[in-house]
Amino acid sequence: MNLCNINHSFNYELEKLCRIFLPYEKISVINEIIEDEIYAVCKTEDRTCFSYLNFFGKEFKETLISPDDTDKEKELTLATTLFQCFVKATGYKSEWGLLTGVRPAKLFSRLVKNFGVEKAEEYFKGRLLVSDEKTSLCKTTSLSEEIIIENNSRNSFSLYVSIPFCPSRCSYCSFVSHSVDKAGKLIDEYVELLCEEIKETGKVASKENLKLETVYIGGGTPVAISAIQITKIMDSIRANFDLTNVSEYTVEAGRPDAIDKDKLIAIKNGGATRISVNPQTMNDKVLKEIGRNHTSQQTIEAFKLARDVGFNSINMDLIAGLPTDTLDSFKQTLNTLLELDPESITVHSLSVKRASNISRENMLPQFETGKVASQMVQYARNTLSGKGIVPYYMYRQSKTVGNLENVGYAKNGFEGLYNVYIMDETHTILACGASAVTKLREPGGDYIERIYNFKYPYEYISRFGELIERKKGIVEFYKKYPVETEQ
Repeated sequence: MNLCNINHSFNYELEKLCRIFLPYEKISVINEIIEDEIYAVCKTEDRTCFSYLNFFGKEFKETLISPDDTDKEKELTLATTLFQCFVKATGYKSEWGLLTGVRPAKLFSRLVKNFGVEKAEEYFKGRLLVSDEKTSLCKTTSLSEEIIIENNSRNSFSLYVSIPFCPSRCSYCSFVSHSVDKAGKLIDEYVELLCEEIKETGKVASKENLKLETVYIGGGTPVAISAIQITKIMDSIRANFDLTNVSEYTVEAGRPDAIDKDKLIAIKNGGATRISVNPQTMNDKVLKEIGRNHTSQQTIEAFKLARDVGFNSINMDLIAGLPTDTLDSFKQTLNTLLELDPESITVHSLSVKRASNISRENMLPQFETGKVASQMVQYARNTLSGKGIVPYYMYRQSKTVGNLENVGYAKNGFEGLYNVYIMDETHTILACGASAVTKLREPGGDYIERIYNFKYPYEYISRFGELIERKKGIVEFYKKYPVETEQ
């Protein structure tokens, strides 16, 4: 597709808007009119905003007048005209309207603070074209998030530790993770260096008088490594960080086929208070389709084993829109999990990051898949909320089926605090391990600085000295933005 932008510089947001309808299409953003199978001309003249869409030979046009002459309003008005052209061309209208950002609940919260709940709802529905359902979801989620965020102090932070290994790679996976079969020889050295990075990071946290609120060990599948290696990492955390104020310690156990009693005991003894057991679906045929080498029965057994070991806060992940899954199958999955009675359930929508460009022939099936996935997430919300398991955090990803969202649901008192902190960017996140990203937030302010670790385990190992040098940026950040200084 060619996106032809004339007399304006709103390239980024309009390209993201096109991806709502063409998630796998190559989009070329240009400042002249060049025809293609699909091309759009988006033009401004003073306050007049005009979009023309040629969609496989069919033409669609929309014109609107911006409420004022500011770039913000003209960009939003022009986006509206392009959105309406696409809706007419495809017959598909995203429930998120013009919103393309990762954190819609955060935007809703900001609007509430500035204008009140009623005005925030009006803006979402009227100006951003968000549906009543998604506006309601934002309202509920933002209220839950605000309660959690209020408990933070100026020197609060969380620790994230990455274990980027899995028993095998799922077909939909876009994370930086490696199968144990292919990368097993790296694990011992990786664990050694990870513990060294944890040690150095702990020194910085102590020096800057930071208060640890939550710990999250993720992946990959952290339990893809041995119980001895898990113990070594968790012992390193305990030895190098003050855990006195930690209110949540999560280990993402993940794949049921990697969970066993020894690993669960190691996690429990290491100090974890919360784990995830993630089936994604309880349909064995769908599990096979997506490359998960376990059965639904193994999920049940892993969950019960975690209970026997003593975990009283267990999350379970599901994915809506998986290949070959149906609405009835998804309902059965959710109902099976409810019989197990976990404290929280996270409902993800399938996001396929590395798909090939789609053609006209398979574009419409994508929209149909999105409609089914939308029914799945709606069923989940209605069912879970009806049982007092309510939304507490939410985020969105690009190239998600149906342009949907990921939502964490929890019983009261069992919300995943780290999930809220990382999505809201509430406070500093000190991150260790391959592909981990440290986010440094200005105490009492909104400025955020990032320090990136190397993505892949082999790179993490071979360039570890360079990585430790990068982490010195944490000290430099707090020299500029000291915790004790009032902003």
